[in-house]
Amino acid sequence: MTDVTTEHGPRRDRVAERRAATRREIIDAAWILAQDKGLAEFTLRDLADAIGLRAPSLYTHFASKDAIYDAMFAQGWADFVEVSLAWLPELPEQPRASLKVAARVFFDFAVENPVRYQLMHQRVIPGFAPSPESYAPSLRMQEIARHIFENLGTTDPADLDIWTALVSGMAHQQIANDLGGTRWSDQLDRVMDMFADGIGLPH
Repeated sequence: MTDVTTEHGPRRDRVAERRAATRREIIDAAWILAQDKGLAEFTLRDLADAIGLRAPSLYTHFASKDAIYDAMFAQGWADFVEVSLAWLPELPEQPRASLKVAARVFFDFAVENPVRYQLMHQRVIPGFAPSPESYAPSLRMQEIARHIFENLGTTDPADLDIWTALVSGMAHQQIANDLGGTRWSDQLDRVMDMFADGIGLPH
């Protein structure tokens, strides 16, 4: 939002506010359609109909469908960063317990919204690649993860890669085979103990 300063103080830019609100409405509707039809299946006409616009009007807010995916990608990672930062002060001092809490935050966020997980972690949109601006929250999340692992006493990037593969793999299995259940969720702590044994974390 842009503020214009006058002799009476800043003046709200109501046009910018309305544009920002419309962009948020478009993104919210896109998530709903993606959950209903699939990420790659909904059309711009579907999206325009959902919010009461003509399809060409969408182009005044987003240059293309990929631009909408780009905004969704950025929002997904920004939300994950926010959730993770909220949990950081709550991480236990004990390394294994801390590792398990971090894994649970990742896992629960993933399975909470499978479509969001797909866009953030899988290449389900042919030809789509996030812009550097939209990818920035993902890089911020990597910094947070490295900070967590440094507090565990490990700085080997391979350890973080393996941990990410394990937790995302468990989340994928839960989403693909037992969405709404606990088949893989119940085994997450066990997998983290196996990983902790492998990198030598104390009990």
